[in-house]
Amino acid sequence: MKKISMLIAVVSVLGAMAQSALAQKLVAFSGGIGDITTGSTDTTVLGVPAAGQIWVIRDLTAEVRMGGGIQVDGRGLLLGAGNGVGSNAGASVFATLFCTNDGNVAHSSNLAGVPLQVNGDFRIQDSLSPAPPNTCTSPVLLIRVTANGSWFAAGIPFLIPSSPLPHFPSPRE
Repeated sequence: MKKISMLIAVVSVLGAMAQSALAQKLVAFSGGIGDITTGSTDTTVLGVPAAGQIWVIRDLTAEVRMGGGIQVDGRGLLLGAGNGVGSNAGASVFATLFCTNDGNVAHSSNLAGVPLQVNGDFRIQDSLSPAPPNTCTSPVLLIRVTANGSWFAAGIPFLIPSSPLPHFPSPRE
């Protein structure tokens, strides 16, 4: 009976550790950049072509956890020019993460995507497939349209310091 109790305790601890590892943040993004296609031929990012129209995004935050869980909150992803300016063009979106250290494999949320709200807001809560590696160097997050997979917004990486920031005394100290 003691051995069974001990085994149950060990399995519980290992399960909690595994869940904790999956909950750890791998990369985060704060802010977004819209696709400003201006006739340049250099708008492809890691093999993904730009949408071909100007898109703007008011705000974007994203977090990718170890194991591939992803949450993206986007605000105001709308056409920035043309006859449909200020509209969402009826688009649905999905997210793709690239990491330099794994050869820039495309780690994507469900390709069916989520629809943009009338005001361009969206939320993606999903798992990336394939799951990204446990480290992600030079991360690139693209928000892509489901119709053809082109990108029309990108996340700005949010660097999390691994150690506390140094203290710099003020002139009064």
